Amino acid sequence: MEKDTINKLFDQLENDFDIAEPRFGHEQRFLTKLKQEKEAPKVSGSFFGNLFWKPALAVAATLVICFSLLTVFQNNDPELLDLANVSPEMSETQSFFMATINKEIAALESERSPVTAELIDDAMKELKILEEVYENLKVQLTDSGNDKRVIYAMINNFQNRIDVLNTVLEHIEKVKTFKNNQNENTTTI
Repeated sequence: MEKDTINKLFDQLENDFDIAEPRFGHEQRFLTKLKQEKEAPKVSGSFFGNLFWKPALAVAATLVICFSLLTVFQNNDPELLDLANVSPEMSETQSFFMATINKEIAALESERSPVTAELIDDAMKELKILEEVYENLKVQLTDSGNDKRVIYAMINNFQNRIDVLNTVLEHIEKVKTFKNNQNENTTTI
Protein backbone atom coordinates (compact mmCIF):
# COMPACT_ATOMS: atom_id res chain seq x y z
CA MET A 1 0.00 0.00 0.00
CA GLU A 2 2.86 2.36 0.70
CA LYS A 3 4.23 1.72 -2.76
CA ASP A 4 0.96 2.87 -4.22
CA THR A 5 1.07 6.21 -2.36
CA ILE A 6 4.66 6.84 -3.37
CA ASN A 7 3.91 6.00 -6.98
CA LYS A 8 0.88 8.28 -6.91
CA LEU A 9 3.04 11.08 -5.47
CA PHE A 10 5.61 10.74 -8.24
CA ASP A 11 2.90 10.61 -10.86
CA GLN A 12 1.40 13.84 -9.52
CA LEU A 13 4.76 15.67 -9.42
CA GLU A 14 6.02 14.36 -12.75
CA ASN A 15 5.80 17.67 -14.61
CA ASP A 16 7.07 19.76 -11.69
CA PHE A 17 10.64 18.38 -11.61
CA ASP A 18 13.48 20.64 -12.87
CA ILE A 19 15.12 18.57 -15.54
CA ALA A 20 16.76 21.33 -17.54
CA GLU A 21 20.49 21.02 -18.16
CA PRO A 22 22.78 23.91 -17.09
CA ARG A 23 24.61 25.88 -19.77
CA PHE A 24 27.81 24.59 -21.20
CA GLY A 25 30.86 25.19 -18.85
CA HIS A 26 28.72 25.68 -15.75
CA GLU A 27 30.65 23.14 -13.71
CA GLN A 28 34.01 24.68 -14.69
CA ARG A 29 32.86 28.20 -13.76
CA PHE A 30 31.59 26.92 -10.42
CA LEU A 31 34.88 25.16 -9.58
CA THR A 32 36.88 28.29 -10.58
CA LYS A 33 34.82 30.44 -8.21
CA LEU A 34 35.34 27.96 -5.36
CA LYS A 35 39.08 27.93 -5.95
CA GLN A 36 39.26 31.75 -5.94
CA GLU A 37 37.40 31.95 -2.63
CA LYS A 38 39.84 29.50 -1.04
CA GLU A 39 42.91 31.40 -2.26
CA ALA A 40 41.83 34.96 -1.40
CA PRO A 41 40.44 35.43 2.11
CA LYS A 42 37.46 37.68 2.39
CA VAL A 43 38.50 41.23 3.32
CA SER A 44 35.96 43.68 4.55
CA GLY A 45 36.19 47.27 5.69
CA SER A 46 34.43 46.62 8.99
CA PHE A 47 35.92 45.20 12.17
CA PHE A 48 33.51 42.28 12.26
CA GLY A 49 34.27 41.29 8.67
CA ASN A 50 37.95 41.03 9.50
CA LEU A 51 39.53 37.70 10.43
CA PHE A 52 41.03 39.10 13.65
CA TRP A 53 37.85 39.91 15.55
CA LYS A 54 37.54 36.52 17.23
CA PRO A 55 41.02 36.53 18.82
CA ALA A 56 40.63 40.19 19.79
CA LEU A 57 37.29 39.44 21.42
CA ALA A 58 38.81 36.49 23.29
CA VAL A 59 41.66 38.66 24.61
CA ALA A 60 39.22 41.39 25.68
CA ALA A 61 37.02 38.88 27.50
CA THR A 62 40.05 37.42 29.27
CA LEU A 63 41.16 40.88 30.42
CA VAL A 64 37.69 41.70 31.73
CA ILE A 65 37.59 38.46 33.71
CA CYS A 66 41.09 39.04 35.14
CA PHE A 67 40.28 42.60 36.23
CA SER A 68 37.00 41.44 37.77
CA LEU A 69 38.73 38.72 39.78
CA LEU A 70 41.47 41.12 40.86
CA THR A 71 38.89 43.62 42.08
CA VAL A 72 36.97 40.97 44.00
CA PHE A 73 40.06 39.67 45.76
CA GLN A 74 41.40 43.14 46.59
CA ASN A 75 38.14 44.19 48.23
CA ASN A 76 38.28 41.22 50.61
CA ASP A 77 40.95 42.88 52.78
CA PRO A 78 39.73 43.18 56.37
CA GLU A 79 38.94 46.66 57.65
CA LEU A 80 41.52 47.97 60.10
CA LEU A 81 40.36 48.23 63.70
CA ASP A 82 41.10 51.10 66.04
CA LEU A 83 40.25 51.78 69.68
CA ALA A 84 36.66 52.69 68.83
CA ASN A 85 36.08 49.13 67.56
CA VAL A 86 37.26 47.46 70.77
CA SER A 87 34.50 48.56 73.16
CA PRO A 88 32.23 51.52 73.89
CA GLU A 89 34.63 52.64 76.65
CA MET A 90 37.56 52.60 74.25
CA SER A 91 35.47 54.52 71.74
CA GLU A 92 34.95 57.24 74.37
CA THR A 93 38.66 57.16 75.20
CA GLN A 94 39.59 57.61 71.54
CA SER A 95 37.09 60.46 71.15
CA PHE A 96 38.49 62.19 74.25
CA PHE A 97 42.09 61.89 73.08
CA MET A 98 41.28 63.04 69.54
CA ALA A 99 39.34 66.06 70.83
CA THR A 100 42.21 66.97 73.17
CA ILE A 101 44.82 66.56 70.42
CA ASN A 102 42.80 68.69 67.99
CA LYS A 103 42.35 71.38 70.66
CA GLU A 104 46.09 71.39 71.40
CA ILE A 105 46.95 71.59 67.69
CA ALA A 106 44.62 74.58 67.33
CA ALA A 107 46.30 76.24 70.33
CA LEU A 108 49.71 75.50 68.85
CA GLU A 109 48.76 76.96 65.46
CA SER A 110 47.42 80.10 67.14
CA GLU A 111 50.90 80.69 68.57
CA ARG A 112 52.51 80.56 65.12
CA SER A 113 54.86 83.47 64.44
CA PRO A 114 58.22 83.86 62.71
CA VAL A 115 59.91 83.04 66.03
CA THR A 116 57.81 79.93 66.78
CA ALA A 117 57.29 78.59 63.25
CA GLU A 118 60.24 76.19 63.39
CA LEU A 119 59.13 74.77 66.76
CA ILE A 120 55.60 74.25 65.50
CA ASP A 121 56.78 72.64 62.25
CA ASP A 122 59.01 70.24 64.20
CA ALA A 123 56.09 69.36 66.49
CA MET A 124 53.86 68.66 63.49
CA LYS A 125 56.54 66.37 62.01
CA GLU A 126 56.73 64.51 65.32
CA LEU A 127 52.93 64.16 65.35
CA LYS A 128 53.02 62.78 61.81
CA ILE A 129 55.52 60.12 62.92
CA LEU A 130 53.31 59.22 65.88
CA GLU A 131 50.28 58.98 63.56
CA GLU A 132 52.21 56.57 61.32
CA VAL A 133 53.06 54.47 64.38
CA TYR A 134 49.35 54.52 65.28
CA GLU A 135 48.45 53.24 61.79
CA ASN A 136 50.87 50.33 62.31
CA LEU A 137 49.25 49.68 65.68
CA LYS A 138 45.85 49.50 63.95
CA VAL A 139 47.21 46.77 61.69
CA GLN A 140 48.60 44.92 64.71
CA LEU A 141 45.27 45.27 66.54
CA THR A 142 43.43 43.83 63.54
CA ASP A 143 45.90 40.94 63.27
CA SER A 144 46.05 40.19 67.00
CA GLY A 145 42.34 40.31 67.70
CA ASN A 146 42.19 43.04 70.39
CA ASP A 147 45.44 42.20 72.18
CA LYS A 148 45.63 44.22 75.42
CA ARG A 149 49.28 45.14 74.79
CA VAL A 150 48.39 46.70 71.43
CA ILE A 151 45.46 48.58 73.00
CA TYR A 152 47.78 49.92 75.71
CA ALA A 153 50.32 50.96 73.04
CA MET A 154 47.56 52.82 71.16
CA ILE A 155 46.51 54.72 74.30
CA ASN A 156 50.17 55.44 75.02
CA ASN A 157 50.52 56.80 71.46
CA PHE A 158 47.68 59.26 72.07
CA GLN A 159 49.30 60.33 75.35
CA ASN A 160 52.64 60.81 73.60
CA ARG A 161 51.01 63.08 71.04
CA ILE A 162 49.45 65.20 73.77
CA ASP A 163 52.80 65.32 75.62
CA VAL A 164 54.57 66.53 72.46
CA LEU A 165 51.99 69.27 71.98
CA ASN A 166 52.10 70.35 75.64
CA THR A 167 55.90 70.39 75.67
CA VAL A 168 56.02 72.57 72.56
CA LEU A 169 53.37 74.92 73.97
CA GLU A 170 55.40 75.25 77.20
CA HIS A 171 58.54 75.89 75.20
CA ILE A 172 56.75 78.57 73.17
CA GLU A 173 55.60 80.24 76.41
CA LYS A 174 59.21 80.25 77.65
CA VAL A 175 60.39 81.79 74.38
CA LYS A 176 57.69 84.45 74.60
CA THR A 177 58.56 85.19 78.25
CA PHE A 178 62.25 85.39 77.43
CA LYS A 179 61.53 87.70 74.51
CA ASN A 180 59.32 89.94 76.70
CA ASN A 181 62.00 90.07 79.42
CA GLN A 182 64.62 90.88 76.83
CA ASN A 183 62.44 93.70 75.44
CA GLU A 184 61.87 95.09 78.95
CA ASN A 185 65.60 95.03 79.69
CA THR A 186 66.44 96.89 76.49
CA THR A 187 63.80 99.57 77.12
CA THR A 188 64.86 100.20 80.76
CA ILE A 189 68.53 100.65 80.01
